[in-house]
Amino acid sequence: MLRTEQLSLARQVDLVFKELQEELSGLTSGTVFMQIRNNVIGKFGIRHNPLSGRGGAITAEPDGLSSGQQSSFRLMALESLKYKRRWTHGEISYEFAVRQGMVVVDAILESNYNMANLMIRAPKGPHSGDASDQYFG
Repeated sequence: MLRTEQLSLARQVDLVFKELQEELSGLTSGTVFMQIRNNVIGKFGIRHNPLSGRGGAITAEPDGLSSGQQSSFRLMALESLKYKRRWTHGEISYEFAVRQGMVVVDAILESNYNMANLMIRAPKGPHSGDASDQYFG
């Protein structure tokens, strides 16, 4: 059996969209998010407000994304991975909405870094002592 870290990020994104298929079929807008650590998707889900208020009454969305719109959304999400450069930790968010029968997607790729990792990898030579610390406080 394959472990998640053995799958490409694109394959993991594909699995996320398969898992969210039923939920997306009831939404016309929202944000799909995926938290990534070591190029492995951990937490993922959808941020949305499925209820809308008009005229003093709150109602749910009558229709969500069709299977064709979901397929288009998934392909755009996979295409956006081409713009991910060199980072392994962060979050990818896809804001989506149906406009005139078409799904519109904005992809946000967020990289995260950890200062502790930089300090562990910092060179320890004759110039890395207290003299360099004076510049940082």
